Amino acid sequence: MPSFSHSWLPFIYLYGVGGIFFIGGMILIKKAKILNPAKKLDRRWKWLLYFGFFYYMAIHLIMILAALYW
Repeated sequence: MPSFSHSWLPFIYLYGVGGIFFIGGMILIKKAKILNPAKKLDRRWKWLLYFGFFYYMAIHLIMILAALYW
């Protein structure tokens, strides 16, 4: 069984540090008023950005679990 530092540490780093930059970017978008919540297309883009981040995180998590336990 691979050690914690070879399997989970890269995942935590990637989505921890990457998540900080992602949230920072989303805050910047909100403060700059780039996405207008009154517009349907802008609401869709905001949802798509969040969905994309968590979608790739979920795929990565599933692949790590598959590699470790199957």
